[in-house]
Amino acid sequence: MSDITVAPQTGGLTATGLRRVLATLCLTEITSWGILYYAFPVLSVSITHDTGWSAPTITAAFSLSQLAAALTGIPVGRLIDRTGPRAIMTLGSVLAIPSLIVVATAPNLALFFTGWIAAGIAMGAVLYPPAFAALTRWYGTGHVKALMILTLAAGLASTVFAPLTATLVQHTDWRATYLILTAILAIVTIPAHWLGLHGPWPHPPPPANSFHADHNAVARSPAFLALVVALSLGAFTAFAGVFNLVPLLIERGFSPSLAALTLGLGGAGQVLGRIGYLPLAAATGPRVRIVTAFAATAAATALLGLGTTVVVLIGVSIGAGLVRGIMTLIQATAITERWGATHYGRLSGLMSAPVVIVMALAPWAGTALSAWTGSYANTYLLLAALAVVAAAVAFASVPRHDPTL
Repeated sequence: MSDITVAPQTGGLTATGLRRVLATLCLTEITSWGILYYAFPVLSVSITHDTGWSAPTITAAFSLSQLAAALTGIPVGRLIDRTGPRAIMTLGSVLAIPSLIVVATAPNLALFFTGWIAAGIAMGAVLYPPAFAALTRWYGTGHVKALMILTLAAGLASTVFAPLTATLVQHTDWRATYLILTAILAIVTIPAHWLGLHGPWPHPPPPANSFHADHNAVARSPAFLALVVALSLGAFTAFAGVFNLVPLLIERGFSPSLAALTLGLGGAGQVLGRIGYLPLAAATGPRVRIVTAFAATAAATALLGLGTTVVVLIGVSIGAGLVRGIMTLIQATAITERWGATHYGRLSGLMSAPVVIVMALAPWAGTALSAWTGSYANTYLLLAALAVVAAAVAFASVPRHDPTL
């Protein structure tokens, strides 16, 4: 971490402070993603069997949490632009604890839904968008490598927590598993965010031109709208695929434990994708990267729908994870590559909100599509077609010229 080139920041952190912030966010993103997000697809089958609640119903509760996260992300982005991430991310971690306790102990669907909505508000304050905004501002021109390191670490979230969650539920039940995971979340993230994210918040960098200075004009531009649409379609494909991977593999004859392990290996694939992002970024422009990534998403998703053997499905799952890893960094750097970092938090919140809303619908919609099409395999073929559309729209996501010239 110490060799990241950092632009001079007005009122910013020292090199030691920057390393502390990056290490803190690596730890908290692994833990937050692993527990708040990736534990659910592993536990969903157990929740359904234990409670009698249908898979589409419990997935709808989780989808509502993602909708809450999306709506929370817009004001969170504005606040981080002004005040920094420490208080916001700490409060998000605090809120996550009672939220998951409600989920774990809910005797009925009303409380189960309530717990997930509250957890979604917490997610909006602790997952990638606020962490990306923090590193983009603090690291200046060194932000791409800092983001790569963060997402490289956070890519281990499913690798660590999917098998851990599967092991815990085998020895207890889904409720006890969530309570154990909640204790881990509290012990790790609350003190880490409060103690690790302190320090002066630098002034925003100046805009490159008057158009970049007007965040409202940027948000209304055709390129911004194309970027949002493309990312939303791609996110729907990717996250419907992630959340329905375990049921797909069980449908193909995998045991639940092997299916959970395969989901975790997809996380390892994300790590490989993020390792390769810097040379990819050096060799390609924003348009080539985003279009190629969506085309690869389409191919991997189709292969998951068509594959039948264990080796092929595990291999493609790792490959799909690799593409997701690249897409995470493409989304993290999309604003700065196109419009600079002056209003990163605000524009990132506006960009991320529709994406997260689509992600919120994706798990439920994927489950519903499997019922409509008759199988998870057929669902993956439909998802692949959506990724093709995303690739076509993404071509228009880079501004052709500065409208002020």
